[in-house]
Amino acid sequence: MIDLDENLPEVLEQAVKPRIGFLGTGWIGRHRMEAMLATGAVEAAAICDPSADCAREASSVAPAAQQVATLEAMLDSDVDAIVIATPSALHAEQAIRALEAGKAVFCQKPLGRTASEVEAVIAAAKAADRLLGVDLSYRHTEAMRHIADLVRTGELGDIFGIDLTFHNAYGPDKPWFYDPAQSGGGCVVDLGVHLVDLALWTMGFPEVSAVDARLTSGGRPLEPGAVEDYATAQFKAGSAQVRLACSWRLNAGRDAVIEAAFYGTKGGAALRNVEGSFYDFTADRFDGTSATRLSDPPDEWGARSAAVWAKQLARSPRFDEEAVHFLRSAEVLDRIYGR
Repeated sequence: MIDLDENLPEVLEQAVKPRIGFLGTGWIGRHRMEAMLATGAVEAAAICDPSADCAREASSVAPAAQQVATLEAMLDSDVDAIVIATPSALHAEQAIRALEAGKAVFCQKPLGRTASEVEAVIAAAKAADRLLGVDLSYRHTEAMRHIADLVRTGELGDIFGIDLTFHNAYGPDKPWFYDPAQSGGGCVVDLGVHLVDLALWTMGFPEVSAVDARLTSGGRPLEPGAVEDYATAQFKAGSAQVRLACSWRLNAGRDAVIEAAFYGTKGGAALRNVEGSFYDFTADRFDGTSATRLSDPPDEWGARSAAVWAKQLARSPRFDEEAVHFLRSAEVLDRIYGR
């Protein structure tokens, strides 16, 4: 329902639902599609996937959507935006082509394999004056919302330490993840991108300095042509010292170890996964030796970023200056990789 208190241009933009093209409809693509359509703010107009099975399953979610064979055909169709859920090597090029065609874009992370690719996408979005979103989903957990609020309101005092961890005991199952030319890197660009984003986003994107990292594969120093499966890094975000660790296939005794902890002069707070879960998180505030629970599962956060973007698109397809911050995390990843 249109909110009559909104200004007139936004009311007009909401009168007709934006038509979305979904490029890549594997599990993640379909999951995001379902979340976007569930908002009632947008409609699925086109589906493109080289896998007949994936395209067929996506059609069961959006039976009225047109099946198209290529991105070009999708761009030539009557769509207002493109949702990209393809291999990482394709993200920047496909996003730029969509934006240059006047379409808004929501892209799976990473937006680009390098900071220069991310910068080019942002420049294309600015030039086209079109909305650009990236699926940085952990920002949208209820647990992280509580912690970010404590940090930003100053309740934890001056933040001086941030500890970030993401160990995935399984690792990716697609071959392209292990080719740095296609993926842009290993566990850092796959998992560490979320950690870096959480630190910078929570802190208001301060300047980053003193980046130092160690990347290994199979317990040995990383060799050319390989991707890291274990990484540690440290850097300063403003005046806060950040420590990061992430991995694939670590012998961690559980499916996953995920944590984002913020320590300040007046208290601390941490997001932590529950019993190895990839999906269930708690948030706690720390005061000395005591802890106060802020948030418990369940929390259906997985596709919340997609739903938020769909609603924003329905309000206005124009460029949002917040997108410039996508470059900040990409620059930190480049420095971790020594690029």
